[in-house]
Amino acid sequence: MAWKIPLSDIAMGGDEVDAVRDVLQSRWLSMGPVTEEFEAAFARYLGVKHAFAVSNGTAALHIAHAVLGISSGDEVITPSLTFVATANSVLYCGARPVFADIAGPDDLNVAWEDIAAKVSPRTRAITVVHYGGYPCDMQPILDLARDHDLRVVEDAAHAVGATYKEKMCGTIGDVGCFSFFANKNLATGEGGMVVTNDDDLAERIRVMRSHGMTTLTWDRHRGHGYSYDVTALGYNYRINEVASALGIVQLRRLAENNARRKRIAARYRKMLEGVEGIACPFSGKVDGESSHHIFPVVLPGDLPRAGLQAALKELGVQTSIHYPPIHLFTYYQRLLGDTSGSLPQTEFVGEHEMTLPLYPGMTDEEVEYVCAAIAGAAPGVLRGTG
Repeated sequence: MAWKIPLSDIAMGGDEVDAVRDVLQSRWLSMGPVTEEFEAAFARYLGVKHAFAVSNGTAALHIAHAVLGISSGDEVITPSLTFVATANSVLYCGARPVFADIAGPDDLNVAWEDIAAKVSPRTRAITVVHYGGYPCDMQPILDLARDHDLRVVEDAAHAVGATYKEKMCGTIGDVGCFSFFANKNLATGEGGMVVTNDDDLAERIRVMRSHGMTTLTWDRHRGHGYSYDVTALGYNYRINEVASALGIVQLRRLAENNARRKRIAARYRKMLEGVEGIACPFSGKVDGESSHHIFPVVLPGDLPRAGLQAALKELGVQTSIHYPPIHLFTYYQRLLGDTSGSLPQTEFVGEHEMTLPLYPGMTDEEVEYVCAAIAGAAPGVLRGTG
C-alpha cells in the first residue's frame, strides 16, 4: 500500500551512497577497517571505553547476557512491553525471563518497584528497556542491583542519543545494546552495537562475536597472524562493511535527526491536547533527554483501537502497536504458563497503545494531517460508524 504518511522513513542521502560505493570499490566487504572506524566513532560519541558492532540488536542482547554468565536456572527480570528479542535473548542463554510491570499509561518504562518485588534467589540480572527512546529511571534500578549483587543490561534499541541524568543511555549499566534496524534513529538496515566500560566483559564480547576465535580474517589479511585458536563457544554475529559505512554517516546525522524528532513530538503533544481521550505518555518531566524514536498514544478504554487504525488507514495514515505484551504470546504462555492478568498496567497499554508516524523528514503539515485525521475519525469509531 502507498501510504500518504508512513509510520517511519529513512533519512539518507548522497553521503550514504558514496560511503557504500567506497566499500564496494575497496573490495573488502566483511568486517574490517570501516567497522573499526564505526566502532571507534560510536564509542567516542557515547563516551564509553568499548564498542563492538554486531549483526543486529538481537545479537547484541544475546552476547550481553551470555558474557554476564547468565545460564540455565538463572532468572532475568525484564519488561514485557518490549519487542520479543529482549526476552528471547534470555532464553537463548537457557535462563528464564521474569516479567515486571510498567509504571503506567503515562510512563511506559518498567517500574522499579515491581522489579524489586520480583527479585528472587535465582535472579542474576535486570534488563531494562528505554521504551520509545525515553530514559528509564535507572538510579533505583542500579541501587537494587547493588543491593542484590545483580548485573544490569540496557536494551537501548530505541535510545541512541538519549540521556539519563546527563549520562548516555546504554552506558549506565554493565552492558548496553543498540539496534540499527531500518526504522531506527541510526539505520544501517541490519546491525547493532554492544558497549561496555568493563575491560573483562569487553574481551569476552570481542571473542564471542566471531566464533570464539583469537584472530579474525581482517587481522590475518593485515599480517597479524597465520592461524587462530578457539577459546570459547562463540557465534557468527559479525557486522559487514556496508552496514558500518552507513553507520558512520548516520552517526554524523544523528544529533540533527534526533532534534527534528523532538520538534515533531512536541508538535504532536500540542495538537493532540484538544483531542478528547487521547493521552500522550511521557508528558511529565523526563530526567534526561529522549531520542524520540516513536510517538505512542494511549486510547481511552471505550475507543476501539482496531477501528481507529482502520479509519486512519483509509486516510492514508499508517499506525502500529508497541507492543503486544510478550507474556501473552502463545509461545510464552506455553513456556511459562498462563500469566494473563499478572501485569495489569502492561496489559492495559498493550490493548490501548497506538503508535503514530514519526521520522525526521516528516513535515509540520503532515503532523497536522495526522492529528486532524485522529480528531475526525475518533468520534465516528466511538459511535460505531467510523
